[in-house]
Amino acid sequence: MKVDVVLGLQWGDEGKGKIVDVLTPNYGVIARFQGGPNAGHTLHFGTTSHVLHTIPSGIFRNDTVNIIGSGVVVDPVIFAAEIKKLKDVGVDCSKTLKIAKKAHLILPTHRILDAASEAAKGKSKIGSTLKGIGPTYMDKTGRNGLRVGDILSPEFMERYAKLKAKHEDMLKSFNFSYDISEYENQWLEAINSLREFEIIDCEYVINDAVNNGETVLAEGAQGAMLDIDFGSYPFVTSSNTICAGACTGLGIAPSKIGNVYGIFKAYCTRVGSGPFPTELFDQDGDKLCEIGREFGSTTGRKRRCGWLDIVALKYSVMINGVTELIMMKADVMNEFENIKIATAYKVNGEITNAFPYEAQAEIEPVYTTFKGWNCNINDIRTYQQFPDELKQYVEFIEKETGVPVKIVSVGPDREETIIR
Repeated sequence: MKVDVVLGLQWGDEGKGKIVDVLTPNYGVIARFQGGPNAGHTLHFGTTSHVLHTIPSGIFRNDTVNIIGSGVVVDPVIFAAEIKKLKDVGVDCSKTLKIAKKAHLILPTHRILDAASEAAKGKSKIGSTLKGIGPTYMDKTGRNGLRVGDILSPEFMERYAKLKAKHEDMLKSFNFSYDISEYENQWLEAINSLREFEIIDCEYVINDAVNNGETVLAEGAQGAMLDIDFGSYPFVTSSNTICAGACTGLGIAPSKIGNVYGIFKAYCTRVGSGPFPTELFDQDGDKLCEIGREFGSTTGRKRRCGWLDIVALKYSVMINGVTELIMMKADVMNEFENIKIATAYKVNGEITNAFPYEAQAEIEPVYTTFKGWNCNINDIRTYQQFPDELKQYVEFIEKETGVPVKIVSVGPDREETIIR
């Protein structure tokens, strides 16, 4: 067997949570491979919804093992709150959720460092979620970090105090006022919540599962255009959000990767600062935001909205080796007379089909206009029932990317999912 990967192809918020939930009946193991509580995967069940930040989206399936992988960073306080919310709705995670020993811990002082660093940037801030993600990954690469496995050591508090003191010395240079006492008490108490779960050698568990014929789905967070190496740097996250991150985040070989499911919205959104070539500042942008309810599930911030960007999408398809595309939120554009897709960029007066190195460059999108479908598609359950205009839209994307669109979402609920 191979490990299939599901990830976002844009700037995050593509709808990964719903799709993982839809796909989980086909998998015995769901594993998050990077990111942390800066993620917000929303799952809808009828009239209710649930947002997951650290826990894999397969947690609502009783017969599925869920793994928080080695590439993830974990805030014990947020983790404990997630566990409580799940318990309140009748989901018992104790037997189905496992945590990698090598996953790094977000300390209270990581959150303060994040806030201090962002404040110091002023107008050039990147739009951090202020969850301590960046400083935690910095400690990881700087070989200073605390890992989940360390909580099993009798020297844990000594190691914690040492890293905390290092952070406090760093904070002196920021002249930033803070008080972590209350959050630190919650944090130390929440460490006990982590100890209640099975803490595993993720790489062995995943590889044993694959070798024993079990089906495994690797779940990414954020989106490919936020990748630390290949995203719109420096307005990116601090981890590898692309398919290769599944290998480093779970401890599997590239040869073990199977299908790569790439998720994208029928339009584009972005939270925070950074390049967004197709961003709309007009009535259409406001309409996309309003109908799509485009507010961050983690931050609550209003998302920037714009037309679909094929240049960026083809770039994501290339670097991820996408084998199947999944289009989300087609229903948000039910009421548009005309819909546009950016099929090229004009950069410094020259037409290009490549995503530029200088992400801050003046990019003018070159659009192709399509006639909108102008009807309600929420109740449609087969591709054959799609209006011709929507079929043309889907098939144009397939032709441009060279990858089939296998799933089209026509609403937030599980049932509003068309599998072709």
